[in-house]
Amino acid sequence: MKSNFIQKIKDSVLSHAPKGYISFVMLILIMIVPISSCKKSFLDVVPDNVSTIANAFVSKTEAEKYLFTCYSYLPTETDPTYNVGLTAGDEVWVEDPANHIRSTNVLQLPRGFQNSSDPIANYMNGTRDAAANYKAIRDCNVFIENVSDQTKVRDLDIDTRERWIAEAQFLKAFYHFQLFRAYGPIPIIDKNLAIDASIDEIRVKRRPVDEVVNYIADLYDKAAAKLPLTIRNEGSELGRVTKAAALSMKAKLLVTAASPLFNGNPDYSSFKNKDGEQLFNPAFSAEKWQRAADACKTAIDFCESQNISLYTFPTPTIPLSDTTMTQMSIRNAMSEKWNDELIWGLTANNNINYNSFFQSMCAGQYDFNNADAAKSANRPLLGPTIKMAKMFYTKNGVPINEDKTLDFSDIAQLKVGTHADRFNIKEGETTARLNFDREPRYYADLGFDRGVWYMANSPTKTDENTWWLKSRGAEVGQSSPIPIAGFYMKKALNWHYEWATVTYINYPWPEMRLSDLYLLYSEALNEAQGPVADVYTYVNRIRARAGLPTVQQSWSNFSINPTKYTTKDGMRSIIQRERSLELCFEGHRFWDLLRWKTAGVELNGNVTGWSISENSPELYYRERTIYSRHFVIPRDYLWPIQESDLLVNQNLVQNPNW
Repeated sequence: MKSNFIQKIKDSVLSHAPKGYISFVMLILIMIVPISSCKKSFLDVVPDNVSTIANAFVSKTEAEKYLFTCYSYLPTETDPTYNVGLTAGDEVWVEDPANHIRSTNVLQLPRGFQNSSDPIANYMNGTRDAAANYKAIRDCNVFIENVSDQTKVRDLDIDTRERWIAEAQFLKAFYHFQLFRAYGPIPIIDKNLAIDASIDEIRVKRRPVDEVVNYIADLYDKAAAKLPLTIRNEGSELGRVTKAAALSMKAKLLVTAASPLFNGNPDYSSFKNKDGEQLFNPAFSAEKWQRAADACKTAIDFCESQNISLYTFPTPTIPLSDTTMTQMSIRNAMSEKWNDELIWGLTANNNINYNSFFQSMCAGQYDFNNADAAKSANRPLLGPTIKMAKMFYTKNGVPINEDKTLDFSDIAQLKVGTHADRFNIKEGETTARLNFDREPRYYADLGFDRGVWYMANSPTKTDENTWWLKSRGAEVGQSSPIPIAGFYMKKALNWHYEWATVTYINYPWPEMRLSDLYLLYSEALNEAQGPVADVYTYVNRIRARAGLPTVQQSWSNFSINPTKYTTKDGMRSIIQRERSLELCFEGHRFWDLLRWKTAGVELNGNVTGWSISENSPELYYRERTIYSRHFVIPRDYLWPIQESDLLVNQNLVQNPNW
């Protein structure tokens, strides 16, 4: 059931949506102008068409509406055509966004169409396909200023007042973080400018990376001090932020800031403001990694004190194999709504229309015993690539090119599913070598031709002889394309989805869950101190939930590089791969590749998939090139600022090479 909070957000967005494009520079000008016009604008949050800020804070009810407007700018991650983290990376590919999916520039990002005249996913202005973060910050500033004034909102008790201010501070920090990870050094908008501000004050400058990071971290600290420990009223407040969310997002900020993109990056050693102020600190700081590790551990300890824990699928009333039970724990960590692992779930722009669109991009076609009961759904055009499929471990917990006991040199070799494979691959059906002997996350996260796809509506009520996937050309009367590479985002589809009636289960987008925090901690601690005990402990907790041996056991017993995990460099590689697998399709990998400075390698080269139009397995299982993509180094590591903003505000400098 949709919470009242989600509905309030939806109503706020519908009532107070932007009327049109407002550039970042114009926004700075607006910040000094009081709202007095009777014309509706995106800032109007008061009833009865009264459009003054003063009236927005005459009562608790009206002030809360304004707070919901601050929430309404949160990103629309459940829509792949808005989710840069998912769409711009190398996890998935879409066939032809212009022909098959509503027009949006985000889907053109991986095709190299980013530009400075009309930037794709303009996080500053939010013109089409990204959150309007500076508009959001302005509204947060208005809210904080007015609710902090004890003479306003007189019916608001002190505890609620402090909580609401803390929520706005958190959101303000998050919107600054959205800008920081895309642009690096950004203008900090701590307060809206006064009406008599000088021209020099209006023409804001970008601030150095370290100053930006410290500012955002301080906002998270202030918010954490007053935010509730947990959500008490789950019927109306699910999706609102808590202390756990503030501590965790601060940890993510500091890990990002300690990463190679922002920590002693030589590519930007000469990047300065027009007055000569250096925007990137050219010196690497190991202390930044230790600060990040400390923040992660603080967040972990607090989350665990609030009973936030790695999700495990509860024992069902119907019998399921251990194989399926493990897969359900993996799948549902993302798509089971409000599960125990979720630290912060986005709901503000996660209404059923967006979420159903996202889940329709994940749903597959299935067949039961080759009978006429075969069903089809809105089969997706967006789906995982062969590169993503190769990335998953073998059943021994090491990469397929490192396992000394299993041969994956010919991933297209044809094999037939046996009785022992029946919970992963349809018994008696032919599929590729790539689909055999893989780790549980492979079968939990990916839908593939002849793969088993257990759902709550299993025709046998169990995982024996349940649904399985057919995805070859012209099978079962296909009337719409299947994913271009032949794989589906199985993990992202809620297991209660009904193919026959196309019924979707809405769930919050997992912006932060405990496994993410565990891996951030392991990464930061490894960089600060090397592979000490806690580095292994927290990675191994995630591997245990995924049905894998420990890092030490897997590499020692099965890898051609058995000592890899004993060095900082080796463990770095392992942790980065664990993040890519554990958090796949959740919008993290693209941003990780940027901050690790590995995007220049990972986002260049051919995108490949199976020959999906073919019907016979001999022809279907041929790896083909879909697209040859290019990532320009170092230009593409930072977003371009729109050229028109640079013309209006001569204090702004463009990111290098744009």
